[in-house]
Amino acid sequence: MSQFDAVSSTGAGPTGAGRRLYAWLRAQIVDGAFVPGARLPSTRALAIEQGVSRTTVTAAYEQLAAEGFLVTAAGRAARVAVPLAQAASLPRGRAQPASPEAVLSDFGRRVAMADLQRPVSAPAIDFRYGALASRDFPALAWRRAYLAELLRQQDSLCYIAPEGDAALRHAIQGYLRRARGLACDVEQIMMVHGSQQAIDLCARLLLNPGDKFVFEDPGYLMARRCFEATGAKPLAIPVDEHGLDTARLPMDDRVRLAYVTPSHQFPLGGVLPVGRRMELLQWAQQHQAWLIEDDYDGEFRYGQRPIDALHAMDPDGRVIYVGTFSKALSPQLRLGYLVLPAELVHVFRQAKQLVDRHAPVLEQRVLASLIESGAYERHVRRMRRANERRRSALLDAVGTCLPPDVQVVGTAAGLHVVLWLPSLRCQDEAALVAAARDKGLGVYPVSPLYAARASPKASRPAGLIMGYASLDLNAIGEGVRVLAAVIASLAVLAPQ
Repeated sequence: MSQFDAVSSTGAGPTGAGRRLYAWLRAQIVDGAFVPGARLPSTRALAIEQGVSRTTVTAAYEQLAAEGFLVTAAGRAARVAVPLAQAASLPRGRAQPASPEAVLSDFGRRVAMADLQRPVSAPAIDFRYGALASRDFPALAWRRAYLAELLRQQDSLCYIAPEGDAALRHAIQGYLRRARGLACDVEQIMMVHGSQQAIDLCARLLLNPGDKFVFEDPGYLMARRCFEATGAKPLAIPVDEHGLDTARLPMDDRVRLAYVTPSHQFPLGGVLPVGRRMELLQWAQQHQAWLIEDDYDGEFRYGQRPIDALHAMDPDGRVIYVGTFSKALSPQLRLGYLVLPAELVHVFRQAKQLVDRHAPVLEQRVLASLIESGAYERHVRRMRRANERRRSALLDAVGTCLPPDVQVVGTAAGLHVVLWLPSLRCQDEAALVAAARDKGLGVYPVSPLYAARASPKASRPAGLIMGYASLDLNAIGEGVRVLAAVIASLAVLAPQ
C-alpha cells in the first residue's frame, strides 16, 4: 500500500477526493499544463481552491514525488521534475491510444479543405504584398498616446460594447467624411480585428449553403475562401483595366452579395468608373444583394486625391464598407472597421459579441487619440509620399532592368503593382518564384488569385504581384536586378 493509498483509505477512499486530486495533477503534468520545472501551488492554496483538506493535497504531492513526477523539499514549493521521465507518462502495460478521427461540421470540413497560402519566412529582399516597413510605424506618437491611455484612471476594467470604443468610432466618422467622402452615423460603425474578420462576419451572416456570391476575377483569395466556407457558390466576374466588368453581372436572384474593391481593384489596380459604380448599385438594388466594399488601401492614391468610396454614392443602403488600419499603420495591429447599413447593425453587434466580445480596448483608445490630434492623418500623408518614392524606384528599375515587353499595371494607387512577363507563360510562375527564392528574392505569382487554375494551353503570360511598401529604395533596385537575371535564365528554357 502506497502512502497515498494509506491516506485515501482513511479518508475519501480510492475513488474519493484524494484519488481524484492525484489523478488530476498527474494528468496536468503528463499533458504539459505543468511544464518541467514549473512551480505548483502551495498545499494550502490548492486545498482551498479544490475544496479538500491540506492533508489530502500533501499526500497527493508526496505520491507524485515518489513516482518521479515532482521534486519536493521541506520549506520549498513542489516543482515538476526536470527532466520528466517519458516512461512515467504512460500507464504500464498499455499502448498509447490512437487519436480519434476528428468529427467536423460541414463548415469545418470546408475550412479544412480550403487552399490557403500560409506565411513563409521572408527572404533577404521580399516583395511581399501587405508587408510594411517597421521603421515607418509612428512609434513615438504611438508610445506617447499609449502611455497616456495606460495611465488614465478607469473606474473598473470591464468588457465594453461589441461595436467598440465610442471615442474611436466618433474619430473614424469624422475621418471618413474628410478622407473618403463617406457620411455615416456613429452607430453604423463597428470595430473588428482587421478587414479579415469583417469579411468573415459578412460571410457567416449573409450567406447560406447554396446561395451565390459575386467576386472579382482575379481577386482577393482570402475573401473568396471565407465566402466559399459557408457553402455558397462563387460566381467569378472578370475584371479589366477599369475593374469589375459590370456588364457581366449575373441576373440571378440567388446571388446574395458581391465583394468588390472599387477604389483599387485587387490585384490589377483598376479604379471603377462612375458609370460602372452606378450600374453596380442598381444591380444590387434590383436583386436585393449586398455589396461589400473592401477599401483596403484607398488612402494611397498618387498625383490626385483619393477616389470617394462607393458607399458615398449608395442611396439605398446596400453597401457594407470595410476599412482597415493594416496598410497605414501595421498589419500586426489587427484593427479594422465596418460601416453597416442600419438594418444590419444589431445582428452584426450580436455576432461580434459572440465571436470575441470586442476588439482590444487600449489600442482602440490610442488610435482614437492619434486621429483626434491629427497625428494619424499627418502620418498617412508622410507614408503616401514615402510610398510614392518607392513606387517610382520600382518603376524606374523595371524600365531599366527588365525586358521592354514587360507590362506594369496598377501603378496609380495602392502599395503594389502587377508585372506581366510575356516571355514566360503562366505555367512558369512556380519555377520563377522558386528560382527567385534561391537567389534570396521573394516574388509572388498572380495565378492563385484567379478562379480557375491555368491549363497547359492557357495563353495568359506569367504575372507577379509586387508589394514595395516594406523595402527601401536600394533594396527595390537590387531586387529588380536579381529578378531580371532569373527571368532571363528561365526565358532561355521556356518553349517557344
